Amino acid sequence: MPSFRKQISNSAKHASGMMKQVQGSLIQSVGTVRNYEQQVKQCAEYLKENQLGTLHQLTVEQANGYLRERAETASQSSVDMTRQALEVIMREVTHQLPQGQHLDVVKSERQSVLSSRAYSSPQVHAIIERQTPPHALATAIAYDAGLRAHELHTLAPVDVRPPDVRVSAADKFAGRGGVAYSVVGKGGLCREVRISEPLAKQLEASRHPTPQPVTDRGIRYQSMYNIGGGQKWSNSFSAASSRALGWSYGAHGVRHAFAQERMQTLQFNELLPREEALRVVSQEMGHFRPDITEVYLR
Repeated sequence: MPSFRKQISNSAKHASGMMKQVQGSLIQSVGTVRNYEQQVKQCAEYLKENQLGTLHQLTVEQANGYLRERAETASQSSVDMTRQALEVIMREVTHQLPQGQHLDVVKSERQSVLSSRAYSSPQVHAIIERQTPPHALATAIAYDAGLRAHELHTLAPVDVRPPDVRVSAADKFAGRGGVAYSVVGKGGLCREVRISEPLAKQLEASRHPTPQPVTDRGIRYQSMYNIGGGQKWSNSFSAASSRALGWSYGAHGVRHAFAQERMQTLQFNELLPREEALRVVSQEMGHFRPDITEVYLR
């Protein structure tokens, strides 16, 4: 198996080769080619890291998922440049994007992530007390498992929908018991999460007889459970936070809380070195990048 360094080197060559095919004919500016090449290279590395194939195999769905992943920590101008670069290679080189069709215009979440702060456990429970039962259960689960808003719509037992197979840290879920579920995150990656047994019992008690269609921010889901999720849950969380505390950091503050508490658990009595703890938490949260975990610890 090639080393990770070798894979990254191949990604750079792949991106460079693609941009050479459009340089001069479609893009005249050397600076634009250089900038686009860097964005395409980062996407190639992302595909390698997440075992999603190569740039030639990149689908529209995967590209839109990657843009949403980038939007979590990148500026709006960087996200826009990534979209423009991917559109060029997918339209002119790989032909995965039909002429006249565009990738999603994704809004950067960087400012929200950088400015958000973690809620304390008493604050989260005060918010839960001021929500309706479906939204309250969603908040408790998101806090317990570090879920994104839309991932609440995708919860499923692992025997119903197994997570994607990928290399993970041996210490993933160290110090955690609970019940294994899977969720579909950004980029379409299905990963395993853990939910405490009491919350899992409540979740199963809310299961629909058959999955129900839910549309959130223009995306359709088949939800197995009668709990909150997506934009409606985010709005409920913010309103309940304002009622309970007089202010709101937004639902993203729950992921900050999860990241900080998991890091504390993993480092307690030096259970794991900090770098390894960052890697474990990044995998549990579904972004698989320790540098993003660092952002959540601010």
